[in-house]
Amino acid sequence: MRIIISPAKKMKINTDMLPFEDIPYFIEETKVIQKTLQTLSYEEAKNLWKCNDKIATYHYDRLKALDLYHNLTPAILSYEGIQYQYMSPSVFHTQELEYIKEHLRILSGFYGLLKTFDGVVPYRLEMQAKLFIEDKKSLYDYWKDLLAKQLFAESKQIVNLASVEYSKCITKYRKEDVHIVTCVFGEWINNKVVEKGTYAKMARGEMVRFMAEKKIKAVEQIKEFDRLGYLFSEELSDDNIYIFLRVK
Repeated sequence: MRIIISPAKKMKINTDMLPFEDIPYFIEETKVIQKTLQTLSYEEAKNLWKCNDKIATYHYDRLKALDLYHNLTPAILSYEGIQYQYMSPSVFHTQELEYIKEHLRILSGFYGLLKTFDGVVPYRLEMQAKLFIEDKKSLYDYWKDLLAKQLFAESKQIVNLASVEYSKCITKYRKEDVHIVTCVFGEWINNKVVEKGTYAKMARGEMVRFMAEKKIKAVEQIKEFDRLGYLFSEELSDDNIYIFLRVK
């Protein structure tokens, strides 16, 4: 089984807590993206990143000196978004770290597919960014089915905790022998399930923590998830979509 999650915009360098273990699998493809980004003017980069001058200046200066092989942080400790805060991997015990090392994968517009202890550097690049790379018109076009092929080679059972922006890099290339279960964390509003961004991110992080603590081996076991007020809805779910409703 593999669990897929999205990255986070905000990243940090943390080389003291735990060492990185591997260079990312798609590092050669990442080098091509890096080279493309480094050809952009400041204004082009700012438009790509859709951010203010302070953030753009910071990342543009960092981009110029980007070194993919030195001062690396384990991916799981590098991202700082809400999902990662609720996952809290920095306080995992050894067995929980071993669990996510085997089962958890992070999707990335820059790195492609990351194992939890792959060494990364801070970057700014969302998967939906309209970046022309060689003859490719977007990151989706650039990565195509590379990430899905690698993931499916590892496991035929996938728990999807990633946003649509990232998960479609995998689900678009679903094969008949691969079972992907997408988790939806929502509320019952006006006779439909409504997913609220912040709460969903919190729940995705908690789900990873839950799976690591319980050492979940089979997808069906995640139906027992009962954190942050969420409970599994048997009535609304099917084999491919597990819906968890938040009880207010």
